[in-house]
Amino acid sequence: MGAQLSSLDWVYGASGIIGALLLGAEVLTPSNPISNSWRLFRQMWGHNARLSCNDNVSAGIDNYNELHKSEDAAERNSNYAELVNSYYDLATVFYEWGWGSSFHFAHQLPHESFDESIRRHEYQLAACLGPSPKRVLDVGCGIGGPLRNITRFLPDSDITGITLNPYQVERGNQLCNLQGLQDRCRVVQGDFMKLPFEPQSFDAAYAIEATCHAPDRVGVYSQILNSLKPGSIFACYEWCMTDKYDPTNPAHIQAKKWIEEGDGLPNICSTKDCLQAMKDAGFIILKETDLCNVYQGEGTAWNTPLLPSWNPLTQRFQFCWLGRRITTVMLRTMEFLRLAPQGSFKTQQMLQRGGDGLGIGGQLDIFTPMYLMVGQVPLNTATASQKQ
Repeated sequence: MGAQLSSLDWVYGASGIIGALLLGAEVLTPSNPISNSWRLFRQMWGHNARLSCNDNVSAGIDNYNELHKSEDAAERNSNYAELVNSYYDLATVFYEWGWGSSFHFAHQLPHESFDESIRRHEYQLAACLGPSPKRVLDVGCGIGGPLRNITRFLPDSDITGITLNPYQVERGNQLCNLQGLQDRCRVVQGDFMKLPFEPQSFDAAYAIEATCHAPDRVGVYSQILNSLKPGSIFACYEWCMTDKYDPTNPAHIQAKKWIEEGDGLPNICSTKDCLQAMKDAGFIILKETDLCNVYQGEGTAWNTPLLPSWNPLTQRFQFCWLGRRITTVMLRTMEFLRLAPQGSFKTQQMLQRGGDGLGIGGQLDIFTPMYLMVGQVPLNTATASQKQ
């Protein structure tokens, strides 16, 4: 008992030291950990009322975990809308707090900050869309971090983002208004498996780590093609298993399962399957490459933020044993004091499990979050079926 108390005292003492460091980071750096945490508390305070799938966070995380108990990907695919919506009901506020408003990865080149790498990754994709597209569709836009950055990057474009989750629509449009971009970009609610737009409504489209949530890649790519004018470009970064993934290797299977559970995915396809799905949907493939291979050995790998670190001023600290313990104490205390809804701790555990899977998947080179595909709608859409 005495050893247990001593361990807890040590954790609380370390928490005090980290608190002082966070105060210093708030005053001396642009990371604003205290301001961001205060925003998290305010968002979580009324989060139960904003849920679209369940009455409260506790019921939501239990329902989400139940959906993922099935080992059958076909069953999860059949419930994809509930699975994805439940996931983003729970995960969005944590994502914005811990990562920012752009919910995606990026390779960090030498001398780049994290935020600079995120924007550069988005601009690289936007540059694939052709010169000055007028109406652009962001497929699976989250709360619109990339949408707003790309709106600035493409000054002549008007961008509409679509997301399944109602809270993300509310938060995304709130941020568009706060940044004075509401006349040029917006977020609408809808299912990308049933896009609510007239055929040939857009001049270009992009998706950043979003269509991995689709239960049918051909289906979602076909929806996108139908929304684009002939000759238009669709560019995307896909989450995929690489050729190094071995479906008989227990470590590979576990990492894949953790990624699916921790990131709201019905099933992760291979790069070959995604490429073939683009072709089957009717796109002419202009380019395809895994950017993980392009950047290999240069700068900081995309999964580095998910690997353990003893630096308490980085989000990597939460992945070391002390950071995990402090996070547990903090969230359980917040739940006890009603500063966070019941179920917040279990939600964080689920997200951290996904982070562990992503970190391992990147280390083993069995997973990529940046498989780049660029496709063009045929000029004659009547002959859109492509044989390659």
